[in-house]
Amino acid sequence: MDTLRHIAVDFWAVFAEMSPYLLFGFFVAGLLSMLVSRRMVERHLGGGGMLPLFKAAIFGVPLPLCSCGVIPVSMSLHKQGAGKGATISFLLSTPQTGVDSILVTYSLLGPVFAIFRPLVALVTGVVGGLLVNLFGQPNGASAEATERAGDPPASSSWGRKLLDGMDYAFITLPRDIGKPLLLGLVIAAIISALTPDDFFADKLGRGLPALLVMMAVGIPIYVCASASVPVAAALILKGLSPGAALVFLMTGPATNAAGLATIWNTLGRRTALLYLLTVAGCALGAGLLLDALVYNTEIKVITHAHEMIPPLAQTSAAVILLALLAYGVYTRLHTRKA
Repeated sequence: MDTLRHIAVDFWAVFAEMSPYLLFGFFVAGLLSMLVSRRMVERHLGGGGMLPLFKAAIFGVPLPLCSCGVIPVSMSLHKQGAGKGATISFLLSTPQTGVDSILVTYSLLGPVFAIFRPLVALVTGVVGGLLVNLFGQPNGASAEATERAGDPPASSSWGRKLLDGMDYAFITLPRDIGKPLLLGLVIAAIISALTPDDFFADKLGRGLPALLVMMAVGIPIYVCASASVPVAAALILKGLSPGAALVFLMTGPATNAAGLATIWNTLGRRTALLYLLTVAGCALGAGLLLDALVYNTEIKVITHAHEMIPPLAQTSAAVILLALLAYGVYTRLHTRKA
Protein backbone atom coordinates (compact mmCIF):
# COMPACT_ATOMS: atom_id res chain seq x y z
CA MET A 1 0.00 0.00 0.00
CA ASP A 2 2.87 2.37 0.75
CA THR A 3 4.21 1.83 -2.77
CA LEU A 4 0.84 2.55 -4.36
CA ARG A 5 0.47 5.66 -2.23
CA HIS A 6 3.95 6.79 -3.25
CA ILE A 7 3.09 6.26 -6.93
CA ALA A 8 -0.19 8.20 -6.55
CA VAL A 9 1.53 11.08 -4.72
CA ASP A 10 4.29 11.31 -7.33
CA PHE A 11 1.74 11.14 -10.16
CA TRP A 12 -0.30 14.02 -8.76
CA ALA A 13 2.77 16.11 -7.91
CA VAL A 14 4.11 15.96 -11.47
CA PHE A 15 0.64 16.35 -12.98
CA ALA A 16 -0.08 19.49 -10.92
CA GLU A 17 3.35 20.93 -11.73
CA MET A 18 2.89 20.66 -15.49
CA SER A 19 -0.87 21.42 -15.71
CA PRO A 20 -0.77 25.27 -15.85
CA TYR A 21 1.87 25.18 -18.58
CA LEU A 22 0.09 22.51 -20.60
CA LEU A 23 -3.24 24.37 -20.45
CA PHE A 24 -1.53 27.54 -21.65
CA GLY A 25 0.19 25.49 -24.34
CA PHE A 26 -3.18 24.16 -25.49
CA PHE A 27 -4.48 27.72 -25.72
CA VAL A 28 -1.52 28.90 -27.82
CA ALA A 29 -1.85 25.80 -30.01
CA GLY A 30 -5.49 26.74 -30.62
CA LEU A 31 -4.44 30.23 -31.68
CA LEU A 32 -1.84 28.75 -34.04
CA SER A 33 -4.42 26.47 -35.63
CA MET A 34 -6.67 29.51 -36.11
CA LEU A 35 -4.01 31.80 -37.60
CA VAL A 36 -1.86 29.37 -39.60
CA SER A 37 -3.82 27.46 -42.21
CA ARG A 38 -2.56 24.31 -43.88
CA ARG A 39 -2.80 25.98 -47.29
CA MET A 40 -0.57 28.81 -46.14
CA VAL A 41 2.02 26.33 -44.92
CA GLU A 42 1.84 24.37 -48.18
CA ARG A 43 2.51 27.44 -50.35
CA HIS A 44 5.84 28.09 -48.62
CA LEU A 45 7.32 24.61 -48.84
CA GLY A 46 7.59 24.05 -52.59
CA GLY A 47 10.66 24.54 -54.72
CA GLY A 48 14.31 23.68 -54.17
CA GLY A 49 17.14 25.21 -52.20
CA MET A 50 17.63 25.72 -48.49
CA LEU A 51 14.84 28.23 -47.82
CA PRO A 52 11.96 25.71 -47.97
CA LEU A 53 13.89 23.46 -45.56
CA PHE A 54 14.27 26.26 -43.01
CA LYS A 55 10.63 27.27 -43.47
CA ALA A 56 9.44 23.69 -43.00
CA ALA A 57 11.51 23.19 -39.86
CA ILE A 58 10.48 26.54 -38.38
CA PHE A 59 6.81 25.89 -39.18
CA GLY A 60 7.08 22.46 -37.58
CA VAL A 61 8.71 23.35 -34.24
CA PRO A 62 5.70 25.09 -32.59
CA LEU A 63 2.98 22.89 -34.11
CA PRO A 64 1.50 20.45 -31.54
CA LEU A 65 1.42 17.38 -33.79
CA CYS A 66 2.59 13.97 -32.59
CA SER A 67 4.53 11.50 -34.72
CA CYS A 68 1.25 9.94 -35.94
CA GLY A 69 -0.71 13.18 -36.34
CA VAL A 70 2.07 14.73 -38.41
CA ILE A 71 1.94 11.95 -41.03
CA PRO A 72 -1.28 12.98 -42.86
CA VAL A 73 -0.31 16.66 -42.68
CA SER A 74 3.15 16.04 -44.13
CA MET A 75 1.82 13.75 -46.85
CA SER A 76 -0.69 16.45 -47.75
CA LEU A 77 2.16 18.96 -47.99
CA HIS A 78 4.00 16.66 -50.38
CA LYS A 79 0.93 16.04 -52.55
CA GLN A 80 0.29 19.78 -52.75
CA GLY A 81 3.79 20.46 -54.11
CA ALA A 82 6.21 20.50 -51.18
CA GLY A 83 9.59 18.99 -52.05
CA LYS A 84 10.79 15.78 -50.45
CA GLY A 85 13.45 17.66 -48.52
CA ALA A 86 10.94 20.13 -47.09
CA THR A 87 8.52 17.31 -46.29
CA ILE A 88 11.19 15.40 -44.35
CA SER A 89 12.29 18.61 -42.62
CA PHE A 90 8.71 19.13 -41.45
CA LEU A 91 8.37 15.46 -40.45
CA LEU A 92 11.53 15.64 -38.34
CA SER A 93 11.05 18.94 -36.53
CA THR A 94 7.31 18.76 -35.82
CA PRO A 95 6.81 15.67 -33.60
CA GLN A 96 9.90 16.31 -31.45
CA THR A 97 8.38 19.39 -29.89
CA GLY A 98 5.46 21.81 -29.97
CA VAL A 99 4.28 24.84 -28.09
CA ASP A 100 2.58 22.63 -25.50
CA SER A 101 5.56 20.32 -24.98
CA ILE A 102 7.98 23.28 -24.81
CA LEU A 103 6.02 24.68 -21.87
CA VAL A 104 5.79 21.25 -20.22
CA THR A 105 9.53 20.85 -20.74
CA TYR A 106 10.11 24.19 -19.03
CA SER A 107 7.89 23.22 -16.10
CA LEU A 108 9.56 19.84 -15.43
CA LEU A 109 13.07 20.12 -16.86
CA GLY A 110 13.82 23.83 -16.65
CA PRO A 111 14.90 26.51 -19.15
CA VAL A 112 18.00 24.71 -20.48
CA PHE A 113 15.98 21.81 -21.86
CA ALA A 114 13.15 24.16 -22.92
CA ILE A 115 15.58 26.10 -25.14
CA PHE A 116 17.85 23.25 -26.21
CA ARG A 117 15.07 20.89 -27.28
CA PRO A 118 13.36 23.08 -29.94
CA LEU A 119 16.74 24.25 -31.25
CA VAL A 120 17.80 20.63 -31.75
CA ALA A 121 14.47 19.85 -33.43
CA LEU A 122 15.06 22.77 -35.82
CA VAL A 123 18.60 21.64 -36.65
CA THR A 124 17.46 18.02 -37.09
CA GLY A 125 14.78 19.09 -39.56
CA VAL A 126 17.19 21.15 -41.65
CA VAL A 127 19.87 18.43 -41.64
CA GLY A 128 17.39 15.74 -42.65
CA GLY A 129 15.88 17.85 -45.41
CA LEU A 130 19.34 18.70 -46.75
CA LEU A 131 20.41 15.05 -46.79
CA VAL A 132 17.25 14.08 -48.68
CA ASN A 133 17.83 16.87 -51.22
CA LEU A 134 21.43 15.73 -51.73
CA PHE A 135 21.12 11.95 -51.61
CA GLY A 136 17.44 11.09 -51.87
CA GLN A 137 15.48 10.08 -54.95
CA PRO A 138 14.53 12.86 -57.38
CA ASN A 139 11.71 15.01 -56.08
CA GLY A 140 8.33 13.77 -57.22
CA ALA A 141 6.39 16.97 -56.62
CA SER A 142 5.08 18.27 -59.93
CA ALA A 143 3.97 21.60 -61.21
CA GLU A 144 0.48 20.13 -61.46
CA ALA A 145 0.53 19.38 -57.74
CA THR A 146 1.69 22.90 -56.99
CA GLU A 147 -1.09 24.35 -59.09
CA ARG A 148 -3.64 22.29 -57.23
CA ALA A 149 -2.69 24.05 -54.01
CA GLY A 150 -4.09 27.30 -55.37
CA ASP A 151 -5.32 30.03 -53.10
CA PRO A 152 -7.17 29.14 -49.92
CA PRO A 153 -10.92 29.45 -49.99
CA ALA A 154 -12.62 32.46 -48.48
CA SER A 155 -12.12 32.39 -44.73
CA SER A 156 -14.92 32.18 -42.23
CA SER A 157 -15.58 34.86 -39.65
CA TRP A 158 -13.11 35.51 -36.84
CA GLY A 159 -15.72 34.37 -34.34
CA ARG A 160 -16.04 31.03 -36.11
CA LYS A 161 -12.26 30.72 -36.35
CA LEU A 162 -11.89 31.43 -32.63
CA LEU A 163 -14.46 28.78 -31.75
CA ASP A 164 -12.75 26.27 -34.03
CA GLY A 165 -9.36 27.14 -32.55
CA MET A 166 -10.54 26.68 -28.97
CA ASP A 167 -12.31 23.46 -29.92
CA TYR A 168 -9.00 22.21 -31.31
CA ALA A 169 -7.12 23.43 -28.21
CA PHE A 170 -9.33 22.03 -25.46
CA ILE A 171 -11.20 19.16 -27.15
CA THR A 172 -9.13 17.75 -30.03
CA LEU A 173 -5.66 18.10 -28.50
CA PRO A 174 -6.58 16.57 -25.12
CA ARG A 175 -8.33 13.76 -27.01
CA ASP A 176 -5.23 13.11 -29.13
CA ILE A 177 -2.62 13.17 -26.36
CA GLY A 178 -4.71 12.22 -23.31
CA LYS A 179 -4.03 8.49 -23.24
CA PRO A 180 -0.25 8.63 -23.94
CA LEU A 181 0.17 11.59 -21.59
CA LEU A 182 -1.54 9.83 -18.67
CA LEU A 183 0.43 6.66 -19.44
CA GLY A 184 3.66 8.65 -19.46
CA LEU A 185 2.82 10.16 -16.08
CA VAL A 186 2.05 6.74 -14.62
CA ILE A 187 5.37 5.36 -15.93
CA ALA A 188 7.20 8.38 -14.49
CA ALA A 189 5.53 7.87 -11.11
CA ILE A 190 6.42 4.16 -11.09
CA ILE A 191 10.06 4.95 -11.95
CA SER A 192 10.17 7.55 -9.19
CA ALA A 193 8.62 5.22 -6.59
CA LEU A 194 10.40 1.95 -7.37
CA THR A 195 13.82 2.91 -8.76
CA PRO A 196 16.66 3.54 -6.32
CA ASP A 197 18.49 6.85 -6.49
CA ASP A 198 21.42 6.87 -8.95
CA PHE A 199 20.21 3.56 -10.41
CA PHE A 200 20.83 4.63 -14.01
CA ALA A 201 24.12 6.30 -13.17
CA ASP A 202 25.35 3.00 -11.68
CA LYS A 203 23.96 0.76 -14.43
CA LEU A 204 24.50 2.88 -17.56
CA GLY A 205 27.02 5.50 -16.53
CA ARG A 206 27.67 8.44 -18.80
CA GLY A 207 28.80 8.80 -22.38
CA LEU A 208 27.97 7.03 -25.61
CA PRO A 209 26.76 3.65 -24.19
CA ALA A 210 23.99 5.31 -22.18
CA LEU A 211 22.93 7.35 -25.22
CA LEU A 212 22.85 4.24 -27.43
CA VAL A 213 20.68 2.39 -24.92
CA MET A 214 18.16 5.24 -24.77
CA MET A 215 18.16 5.49 -28.56
CA ALA A 216 17.41 1.75 -28.79
CA VAL A 217 14.53 2.30 -26.36
CA GLY A 218 13.21 5.45 -28.04
CA ILE A 219 13.25 4.57 -31.76
CA PRO A 220 10.77 1.64 -31.82
CA ILE A 221 8.25 2.95 -29.28
CA TYR A 222 5.54 5.57 -29.74
CA VAL A 223 5.41 8.42 -27.24
CA CYS A 224 4.20 11.96 -27.90
CA ALA A 225 6.40 14.99 -27.21
CA SER A 226 4.53 16.07 -24.06
CA ALA A 227 4.14 12.55 -22.63
CA SER A 228 7.87 11.87 -22.94
CA VAL A 229 8.82 14.79 -20.66
CA PRO A 230 7.72 13.39 -17.26
CA VAL A 231 9.39 10.08 -18.11
CA ALA A 232 12.64 11.88 -18.99
CA ALA A 233 12.45 13.95 -15.80
CA ALA A 234 12.01 10.82 -13.67
CA LEU A 235 14.94 9.12 -15.42
CA ILE A 236 17.23 12.12 -14.82
CA LEU A 237 16.28 12.26 -11.15
CA LYS A 238 17.24 8.58 -10.88
CA GLY A 239 20.70 9.18 -12.33
CA LEU A 240 20.32 9.11 -16.12
CA SER A 241 22.51 11.69 -17.83
CA PRO A 242 20.71 14.71 -19.36
CA GLY A 243 22.15 13.85 -22.77
CA ALA A 244 20.75 10.32 -22.66
CA ALA A 245 17.36 11.71 -21.60
CA LEU A 246 17.50 14.13 -24.55
CA VAL A 247 18.12 11.18 -26.89
CA PHE A 248 14.91 9.60 -25.58
CA LEU A 249 13.04 12.92 -25.95
CA MET A 250 14.14 13.11 -29.59
CA THR A 251 13.84 9.53 -30.81
CA GLY A 252 10.62 8.58 -28.99
CA PRO A 253 8.40 11.29 -30.52
CA ALA A 254 10.19 11.43 -33.90
CA THR A 255 10.04 7.73 -34.84
CA ASN A 256 7.53 4.93 -34.83
CA ALA A 257 6.72 2.00 -37.09
CA ALA A 258 3.68 3.65 -38.71
CA GLY A 259 5.59 6.81 -39.59
CA LEU A 260 8.57 4.98 -41.03
CA ALA A 261 6.30 2.69 -43.08
CA THR A 262 4.47 5.71 -44.51
CA ILE A 263 7.72 7.45 -45.47
CA TRP A 264 9.03 4.21 -46.99
CA ASN A 265 5.92 3.68 -49.12
CA THR A 266 5.28 7.31 -50.08
CA LEU A 267 8.69 8.95 -50.37
CA GLY A 268 10.86 5.92 -51.04
CA ARG A 269 13.21 3.53 -49.26
CA ARG A 270 16.24 5.79 -49.48
CA THR A 271 14.34 8.74 -48.00
CA ALA A 272 13.11 6.57 -45.11
CA LEU A 273 16.66 5.40 -44.37
CA LEU A 274 17.97 8.98 -44.49
CA TYR A 275 15.17 10.00 -42.12
CA LEU A 276 16.13 7.30 -39.61
CA LEU A 277 19.85 8.07 -39.98
CA THR A 278 19.18 11.76 -39.33
CA VAL A 279 17.18 11.07 -36.17
CA ALA A 280 19.85 8.71 -34.81
CA GLY A 281 22.83 10.88 -35.73
CA CYS A 282 21.38 14.18 -34.52
CA ALA A 283 20.09 12.59 -31.30
CA LEU A 284 23.51 11.18 -30.44
CA GLY A 285 25.28 14.43 -31.35
CA ALA A 286 22.85 16.56 -29.35
CA GLY A 287 23.04 14.19 -26.37
CA LEU A 288 26.84 14.28 -26.30
CA LEU A 289 26.81 18.08 -26.62
CA LEU A 290 24.32 18.52 -23.78
CA ASP A 291 26.27 16.20 -21.48
CA ALA A 292 29.47 18.07 -22.29
CA LEU A 293 27.80 21.38 -21.41
CA VAL A 294 26.28 20.07 -18.19
CA TYR A 295 29.28 18.19 -16.81
CA ASN A 296 31.87 20.80 -17.77
CA THR A 297 29.98 23.90 -16.64
CA GLU A 298 27.78 25.00 -13.77
CA ILE A 299 24.58 24.54 -15.80
CA LYS A 300 21.72 22.84 -13.95
CA VAL A 301 19.22 21.09 -16.17
CA ILE A 302 16.33 20.55 -13.76
CA THR A 303 15.00 23.64 -12.01
CA HIS A 304 11.63 24.00 -10.34
CA ALA A 305 9.60 26.40 -12.47
CA HIS A 306 6.49 25.51 -10.45
CA GLU A 307 7.75 27.64 -7.56
CA MET A 308 6.49 30.69 -9.47
CA ILE A 309 2.92 29.34 -9.50
CA PRO A 310 0.85 29.22 -6.27
CA PRO A 311 -0.18 25.72 -5.15
CA LEU A 312 -3.88 26.60 -5.41
CA ALA A 313 -3.42 27.61 -9.06
CA GLN A 314 -1.56 24.37 -9.74
CA THR A 315 -4.30 22.28 -8.16
CA SER A 316 -7.06 24.15 -9.99
CA ALA A 317 -5.26 23.74 -13.32
CA ALA A 318 -4.69 20.04 -12.60
CA VAL A 319 -8.39 19.46 -11.94
CA ILE A 320 -9.35 21.26 -15.15
CA LEU A 321 -6.72 19.40 -17.18
CA LEU A 322 -7.72 16.04 -15.72
CA ALA A 323 -11.35 16.71 -16.69
CA LEU A 324 -10.32 17.65 -20.24
CA LEU A 325 -8.10 14.57 -20.63
CA ALA A 326 -10.77 12.26 -19.18
CA TYR A 327 -13.38 13.69 -21.55
CA GLY A 328 -10.95 13.34 -24.45
CA VAL A 329 -10.18 9.71 -23.65
CA TYR A 330 -13.91 8.98 -23.20
CA THR A 331 -14.90 10.55 -26.53
CA ARG A 332 -12.03 8.75 -28.32
CA LEU A 333 -13.16 5.38 -26.96
CA HIS A 334 -16.83 6.19 -27.66
CA THR A 335 -16.01 7.17 -31.26
CA ARG A 336 -14.14 3.91 -31.86
CA LYS A 337 -17.03 1.83 -30.52
CA ALA A 338 -19.48 3.72 -32.74
